[in-house]
Amino acid sequence: MSHDGVGLRAVMRSAAFLTAGVLAVPLLSACSADDEADRPAAAQDIAPASRDQVADGGTLRWAVDAVPETLNAFQADADAATSRVAGAVLPSMYRLDANGRPQINPDYLESAKVVGTEPKQVVLYKLNQQAVWSDGREIGAADFAAQWRALSGKDSAYWTARNAGYDRIEKIERGKNDLEVRVTFARPYADWKSLFSPLYPKSVMGTADSFNDGARRKLKVSAGPFAVKKVDVKDGQVQLTRNPRWWGSPTKLSEIDLVAVARDKRAAALAADELDMAEIDPADAERITAARGRSGPLKDASATGTPSAGATPGKGDKSEKAEKGDSGGKSGKSEDAEDDGKRRSEESSDGSDADEKDTTGTKAGKAKAKAAEQQAALSAFVVRKSLEPAYTQLALNGSEGPLADERVRRAVARALDRKELAKVVLKPLGLPAEPVGSHLALIGQAAYSDNSGALGGQDTAEARALLADAGWVPGGPVTEQKKTEKAAGSKGKKADTDDSPGDDGTYIVGEDNKPSEAERDLRKDPKDHTGAHERTSAQSGIQADEQQAGKQYAKQGGAQGAYAPKGTAAPAGAASGALAKDGKPLTLRFVLPSGQGSESLRAVADRIARMLQRIGIRTDISKVSDASYFKDHIASGQYDLALYSWPGSAYPATDARPIYSKPVPGADGSLSVEQNYTRVGTDQVDQLFDQALSTLDEGEERSLVRKADARIWAAAGSIPLYQRPQLTAVRTGLANAGAFGFQTPVYEDMGFLKKGAHPVASPSKTG
Repeated sequence: MSHDGVGLRAVMRSAAFLTAGVLAVPLLSACSADDEADRPAAAQDIAPASRDQVADGGTLRWAVDAVPETLNAFQADADAATSRVAGAVLPSMYRLDANGRPQINPDYLESAKVVGTEPKQVVLYKLNQQAVWSDGREIGAADFAAQWRALSGKDSAYWTARNAGYDRIEKIERGKNDLEVRVTFARPYADWKSLFSPLYPKSVMGTADSFNDGARRKLKVSAGPFAVKKVDVKDGQVQLTRNPRWWGSPTKLSEIDLVAVARDKRAAALAADELDMAEIDPADAERITAARGRSGPLKDASATGTPSAGATPGKGDKSEKAEKGDSGGKSGKSEDAEDDGKRRSEESSDGSDADEKDTTGTKAGKAKAKAAEQQAALSAFVVRKSLEPAYTQLALNGSEGPLADERVRRAVARALDRKELAKVVLKPLGLPAEPVGSHLALIGQAAYSDNSGALGGQDTAEARALLADAGWVPGGPVTEQKKTEKAAGSKGKKADTDDSPGDDGTYIVGEDNKPSEAERDLRKDPKDHTGAHERTSAQSGIQADEQQAGKQYAKQGGAQGAYAPKGTAAPAGAASGALAKDGKPLTLRFVLPSGQGSESLRAVADRIARMLQRIGIRTDISKVSDASYFKDHIASGQYDLALYSWPGSAYPATDARPIYSKPVPGADGSLSVEQNYTRVGTDQVDQLFDQALSTLDEGEERSLVRKADARIWAAAGSIPLYQRPQLTAVRTGLANAGAFGFQTPVYEDMGFLKKGAHPVASPSKTG
C-alpha cells in the first residue's frame, strides 16, 4: 500500500492528482483582487508551449509506482496508474482546471445542464457529434445507462469500490436524438458534474463479468487521444499509442510509456536515459538542480523561470514531423535538449581527470566516478515544482483514551504552530509555506475558506487551560506501570519494527538531551551528495508520510515513512512536569511508518512532539512497518496521533462525507467508520453534508460545505497542516508537462519542443 495514500473517488475519476485530461484554459489577461484570492497557493509548472512549437512524434517515458492491477477505475484495487491511463484513453464529461474546478470537456460535450427540478432533477447532456469509440460506435445513452446500472449499488454481482451519486439516479434515456442523454434523479444531487468521468463503454459496464474481469489488463475499446497498446507486467510498463479515431487535436507524441520505477530508483533511471519524466523526492531534486549549476533552495529549479499560472498552449496548427524522436532513442528529446545535456556533461567533467587517475583503481574511486557520471547525466533534466492537490493532516483518534475528550483534542490543536510546521516542509523547496485552512477544499478551489478560527490558533496558555479543565494537572500522583502497560493513550499493539533486538520501536520524547535524528539530518550539508541521493528527503517524508487513507481507493506503490529517533531532546521552556490524571501520565502514542528516507516527516513529527511537550503532553513515538501502518494501525484505530493525507476534491459534499461522517455502531457492537479513521464525527456535520448534497444552488452548496468544515475544525478530530509539495523531474525540451498542480494533463499537447523553440512566457500573477 502506498503511503501516498488513498485517493477519494475524485482521484480515480477525473483528476484530483495527475491523471485525467483537462480543459485548456486561455492565457490570463486581467486580474482582480477576487481573482487573486481564488488562485491556488502555487501555480502549475509545465513549461507551456503552443502546439506549433511542439514536434510531432516521440515517446514519453513517464514513471509510475507500479503497473496497475486493473484498468477499471471503479474497482477497489485501482490506483494512480489506473487513473493516468483512464485520463489518456477514456472520455470525461468534466475535467478540472488550474483552480481545481470542474469545466465541461468540449471533446465530448457540447453542453450539460439541469433542465428540470420539479418533480425530479433532470440533467440533459448534449454530446459532441464527433465523439466515437475506437470501434467506430458513437458514444451515447447506452454507455451512460450501462455505467449507471453497474455503479448504482443495486446489483452486488458488480464488484464496485463505491456508488456515490449513481445511487441517486432514477433513469437514463435517449433525448431527442442520439446525441442527447437525459438523466433523471430520484433525489436531488448537487455534485452531478462528478458523474461519468471517466466513462467506460457498455462492453465493459454492460455485465458483471465484463465489469469485474473485462478491463483489468486490457481495454479493447476506448475513446481518448491515446489507446492502450499493451500492459506488460513482466517488463513493468503500460504502452499507450495514438488513437487513430481520435477527433480532437492530434496527439503530438506517438506513444506514452508508463514505466514502473520505485521512487528511490528514479534518479538512477533518469540518469540512465530510461525515463523522461518522474515525480521525485527533494534529495533528487537537489541533485538535478546542482547538476545544472545551481545552488541553494529549489527556488530557481524550473528551466522556464516563473511557473505557469494555469495557462495551457493554444490549439495551433499541426507542426512538422519530427521522426527523430521515434528513431535512435526511446524518447523524442529535442536537439536543444541533447546539446544542453552534452554541454553540461562536459562542464561537469572539467578538472576531474587528475582526481580520477588517483582513485579509479579503488572501489571508492569507481563509485565516485560512477556518481560523477550519473550527476552529469542529470543535467539533461529540470525540476518543475508546484503544490499537489492534497494536504497533510495530524489525525487524533477520538475513539478512546485521553483524546476521546474533546477538550484534550482541542488542547493538542491549540498547541500547534501550523505555520512553523508548513515551513519545515515547504520553505526549503521555495514553495509557499501556507497552512491549510480547510478540511474540504484547498486554496483556489470554489469551496475553500479558512475556517480554522472555529478552533482557534496557536495558544499555549489556552491549551493548558483546556487540559486543566479536563482534569489533567502537572505533578499529579502517577501510579507505577508495568513495563508492558501503556500510559493513558490508546491501547495499541507492539510496534512492528526492523530495529535490533531490545528495541520495541518506541520512545518517549524528552528522555535525554541528545539531538534528534531529524535535527542531525537537517544539519547535514545539502551539497554532500555522496550519500544524499540514497536518502529520500522532504517529499518522501511527504509522499511517504501521507497515508491518504482508504484502501479501496489506495494508490499502490512503495511507501516511505519515518519515525522520530530515540533521544529527542526536550525543548526549551517545556512544562516542568508531565500532566497526570487518575494515576496515569498524559502520554499519546504517535504512530509513524518506518520506511527509508523520511527526513521531512521525522522533522514534522519532532516539531509536533516538542510543541505538545510545552503544554505537558508527552508523546510515545512508535515506528511501524510500512505494510502494517494503515491496515494494523490507522484503519484499526491503534494509534493516538498519526500523519496521513487526503486529496482536495472538486466535489467535497460527495467525496468528503465518508471521511467525516459520524461513526455508526453496528449490530455486533463494532463501529462502522467508513473512511473516518479519527472516529470523530457529529450529527450536525452529517446534516450539513446531506443538505449540501441536496441543493442545486451552487452558492448555497458552498456555504453549507464551509459550515460543515467549521464544525469539523471545532470537533478537532484532524488538523490540516500543509499542502503537499509536487516535484517533477522533466527532460529539458519536454513541453506542457511537469508539476500539474490541480490541473491534469492535456495528453494530446504534451511533446518535445522543435529545435530552437522555447516555452511561452508565463502569465503575470498580477494581471
